[in-house]
This record gives sequence, C-alpha cells and structure tokens, in this order.
Amino acid sequence: MNKRIRKIKAFTLNEMLVVLLITVLVVGMAFSVLRLVQVQMHGISSNYEKNTELNLLRQSLWVDFNRFDRIWYDGAEQRMVLENEVTKSSYQILPEAVVKEKDTFWAPVSRWEVYFNGETVGKGEIDAIDLYIGKEEEGGKRVFVFKRNAATSYINQ
Repeated sequence: MNKRIRKIKAFTLNEMLVVLLITVLVVGMAFSVLRLVQVQMHGISSNYEKNTELNLLRQSLWVDFNRFDRIWYDGAEQRMVLENEVTKSSYQILPEAVVKEKDTFWAPVSRWEVYFNGETVGKGEIDAIDLYIGKEEEGGKRVFVFKRNAATSYINQ
C-alpha cells in the first residue's frame, strides 16, 4: 500500500494572527472615529437648541413689543408688564430663564438694560430692552428689542 500524504490547503497560524491584528486595528480606529462623531453631533445639537431658544425669545419679544401699546418695567421684581386696550401680558427675567406667563425660554440672561426714549430706566414705562444671553466673555448673544412709542406715552408723563 502506498500511503500518500495529502496536504490540506489552509492558512497558517501566522497568517491568521496577522489578519486578526489588522482587524483589531481597523475596528479600534472605527470606534474612535465613531466617538468623535458622537461628540461633534452632541455639540451641534446643543448649539442648535440654544440658538432655537434664543430665536424663540427674540421673536416673542418682537411680536409682543409691537402688539402692545404700553410696556411697564419693575426693577425690583425684574418684571415687564405689556398691555393694550384688549389684553395684558408679562415677562419675568430670571438669571437662568425668561418666563412669559406660562412659557419659559431657557436662555441664561447675564445682564439686561431697559430704556425709555434712549435713556436707561430702573422702573416705569419702557420702549426698549437689551438682553445679554450667556456669558459675554464666552461670546454670548445680544437681543435688543424696541418699539415706537404711542402718543399716549408722551401725554401721560
């Protein structure tokens, strides 16, 4: 009997280790890139949310400043009361948010000033507000809203 030794075609152990090492390196790099993408997406999402909240506050202030005839500010309560012949509304400025009746705009207000006829006032009727949202040294945003005064604002002084 002639015994022939047949050679089975297969990969060697060294070849398998090289393939396994390359696979581990590629998967490791993929996970590190995935983590960087997740961090970037979280930053974009957070920035979008902040800008959306700021734009909603700006839009609400513009609409209300132009809808109401008279706007009163009380510096002690940090509250604006807006009124016309039909209705009344109010805003309260807090350090972490601006509250409009039942709405809350989560925009941290670092500083604000209120004006009447271009002069800064502490209380009484106003026609403009200047809000600084976020920390100024970190590039915070500024919201300046004004209205044209009705004749009654000058008559009742």
